[in-house]
Amino acid sequence: MDTSKVGHLILRLRREKGFTQKELADRMNLSDRTISKWERGQGCPDISLLPELSSLLGVNIEHILEGELASNDFVGGNMKRSNYFVCPSCGNITLSTGNAAVSCCGRKLEALVPKKATDEEKLEVTQVEEDWFISSDHPMTKEHYISFIAFATGDQVQLIKQYPEWGLQTRIPKRKHGMLLWYCTQHGLFYQLI
Repeated sequence: MDTSKVGHLILRLRREKGFTQKELADRMNLSDRTISKWERGQGCPDISLLPELSSLLGVNIEHILEGELASNDFVGGNMKRSNYFVCPSCGNITLSTGNAAVSCCGRKLEALVPKKATDEEKLEVTQVEEDWFISSDHPMTKEHYISFIAFATGDQVQLIKQYPEWGLQTRIPKRKHGMLLWYCTQHGLFYQLI
């Protein structure tokens, strides 16, 4: 661990949050000399202080220990290339338009890789008035159901949450062509073009 890099990061993040050394020290029940020592690279926070420091500075502990924050490259605005994350513990759904480090329930989540649906796996899509009516005969049991449906075009994503033991039926406004995605709790993320 490079104490100089760690110190420079703590200094940068403290300033971004608008804290003085004294204010940060007071929030952590430390002396401002301790904060100064860290920022000059003459020591590092004790491991027991890292969770609180991480929370106050708004970064993950591992980034503090690395002494740097990695920036993501800008990804163009095509929403069809969005990344979807689902927490295996609580079912929380997260969407990112570019690379992202996502965690939930203490676990680091990996972006789901959508699989092209076979004819048997595809959702039924029919036009009703000016909408697309989407349905499926998926069993939708508590242990095995479709958690969400998303419709992505180049500039929009519409996400519709689904619930176990409810029949899968929804309507979305008919727009330009796009990608229909859905997440099955046992088989993963699928897509079909409509």
